Amino acid sequence: MTQDPVCGMDVQPEQAAGQSEFQGKTYYFCCDACKAKFDREPEKFAGTEQATAGHRS
Repeated sequence: MTQDPVCGMDVQPEQAAGQSEFQGKTYYFCCDACKAKFDREPEKFAGTEQATAGHRS
């Protein structure tokens, strides 16, 4: 299990809606909207974990 870096939801990598690479690390996403948000500003989300889980589009 890993965490979507945008919304903080738990994501199983094999069931993720998408994935992106940034600075040699793979990030997994719960939905296409979170992946798109990450892809626009990866430095804003990379290496951060949301304090609370939940989708915030």
